[in-house]
Amino acid sequence: MALVTVNELLFKAEEEGYAVGAFNANNMEIVQAILEAAKRENAPVIMQASQGAIAYAGLDFITEMVRLAAMASTVPVALHLDHGTDFDQVVRCIRSGFTSVMYDGSKLPLEENIALTRKVLEMTRPIGVSVEAELGKIGGTEDNVHVSEKDAMYTDPEEARYFVEQTGVESLAIAIGTAHGQYKGEPELDFDRLAKIKALVKIPIVLHGSSGVPDESVRRAIELGVRKVNIDTNIREAFVGEMRRVMMEKPDEIDPRKILGPAREAATAIISEKIRLFGSSGKA
Repeated sequence: MALVTVNELLFKAEEEGYAVGAFNANNMEIVQAILEAAKRENAPVIMQASQGAIAYAGLDFITEMVRLAAMASTVPVALHLDHGTDFDQVVRCIRSGFTSVMYDGSKLPLEENIALTRKVLEMTRPIGVSVEAELGKIGGTEDNVHVSEKDAMYTDPEEARYFVEQTGVESLAIAIGTAHGQYKGEPELDFDRLAKIKALVKIPIVLHGSSGVPDESVRRAIELGVRKVNIDTNIREAFVGEMRRVMMEKPDEIDPRKILGPAREAATAIISEKIRLFGSSGKA
């Protein structure tokens, strides 16, 4: 089927009380793994590309890989720009065929973030492209977007209310204690803050940096209103870990397919596990 919008997926999730997995598509094998997991679980899925993935694979390659995956699928697939910090890049992704974009102005002063998010929405609304914004800074590094632990701060509930009122944005990524990359310890999520934000903001909430968050914490966050959960690091760990295992067992192997094939299956397994955790199995 054709690519769908993230709004279409999240509004249904909001009605039924589950979350949709947003998985970073970094190469062909991971795109295939995301699609296979979604098919196995009969689940909607978001394939998202970061600025780093676009720089690595090329915008047209990313777009076509995901578009072809969607066309071969019976489950809904959306293509989303993850952490777009440049307006021109947002435009390029939309022109290429992305059905959803995240404009990340979280490092900017509040009013500047509002103004630029509005600018993105003015462009996307007439053409039906979904928009996610971010308020509050999520620690860690994702490609070239870095926020130090010192600078990371939680989203203020009243600021979230004001931001949504002023922009009319369709989904909001908030900072409640998660971080990008691998955790040094077990993250502690501020569920009270999440509950306050959700009471004030009547749109789907997005949880970034969810790899490594305990399952029970993810479930609780979904109960409190999270409708999109981003996963990247766990996929990389499974994928590269299986590559290392195969190469250690077969050091003379020179066929990349015999190394990347098992890695793809390992990625499929972890993505399937996450889909079940998010409650989106059978929701296609």
